[in-house]
Amino acid sequence: MPLTDIEIRNAKPREKPYKLGDSLGLFLLVKPSGGKLWRVKYRIHGREKALAIGVYPTVGLAEARRRRDDARQKVSDGLDPSIEKRRDKMRAQMQAATTFTAVAAEFCEKRKRDGTKGWAPATATRSEYLLSLLRGSIGHMPIADIQPIDILAAVRRIESKGQLESARRTLQLAGAVFRYAVATARIPSDPTRDLRGALTTPTVTHYGAIIEPKRVGELLRAIEGYDGQPLTKLAMQLAPHVFVRPGELRHAEWSEFDFEDELWTIPAAKTKMRKDHLVPLSRQAIAILKEAHALTGPKGYVFPSIRSWARPMSDNTINAGLRRLGYSSDEMTAHGFRAMASTLLNESGKWHPDAIERALAHGDSDRIRAAYHRGAHWKERVAMAQWWSDYLGELSEA
Repeated sequence: MPLTDIEIRNAKPREKPYKLGDSLGLFLLVKPSGGKLWRVKYRIHGREKALAIGVYPTVGLAEARRRRDDARQKVSDGLDPSIEKRRDKMRAQMQAATTFTAVAAEFCEKRKRDGTKGWAPATATRSEYLLSLLRGSIGHMPIADIQPIDILAAVRRIESKGQLESARRTLQLAGAVFRYAVATARIPSDPTRDLRGALTTPTVTHYGAIIEPKRVGELLRAIEGYDGQPLTKLAMQLAPHVFVRPGELRHAEWSEFDFEDELWTIPAAKTKMRKDHLVPLSRQAIAILKEAHALTGPKGYVFPSIRSWARPMSDNTINAGLRRLGYSSDEMTAHGFRAMASTLLNESGKWHPDAIERALAHGDSDRIRAAYHRGAHWKERVAMAQWWSDYLGELSEA
């Protein structure tokens, strides 16, 4: 006789498991623990088997009968419901592993470990952030199901907020993820390839930089009078002397510095060109670093976050310090110290352009030429580093 909801609700646990039969192979297994499990018996290829189809009360009587009927239909079609259930589970697992977000995460991990071409930490952080902007739109979708219209709608959502460059870069990164999916046999082609030109082209803007000697002196004096966080002041004081990329300065660790040899070795993993970059240190730079050493040395980051010394200073700290001094982003930025050094060193006429380029860690596509210049201009770079710091001192006192 078929079961009723009242019978099921009133079924009490016993010392041993027992069954309450319904109809057409459906039964409820009542466990000693009180759990009530739906099962359906079926016979296929001469063997009797049982399929688990849910737990009561999550799966009620009507739903259990519907699932029983589905299982019986599979048997009628020559399919084993137990095997099909395992296959469905595997398909769901594979689908979860091939959502856009999952493939993007896999792609980012590969790019971070990509040998000499691997992403620098700052690049990885920025790229992962931009790809995260797609989570709410295409992130949950299986990558094979994503169409060009889905991607276009997702990046236009970013564009509509006025973030034109972020939208453009996010589309580029999405394309890289799709091409990675092609290379790993998940999809046949990149659906972003036909979206070129679909977004508004952002106006190219350059980093704000002060390059007039008189204004450089004013800036240096302003930094000297900075009354905010001591580490922020020291970072702003050091930046013009070493003119490395802001991310390299923020991620600097004490283990990279050799005061005796007056040398800072930035490891390849932290540089844009994925090569070790050697920075000769002037007397002034070492004096600033020793002040910082008294605050944060001898291990870890030179300029740690004020919230946690396990993390480097925020990428906005120096810019925020410059804003506090009254300099707008159009006037001066953390990156602007590089343009300042490049402009004034070249205008001095004292140094070979290749020595200046090497000091700025700009790449050279010719490996033989690059190796030659690295050796040929080292002594000149050491002399240039001290001259530059002395010149900055003259400007700040003018």
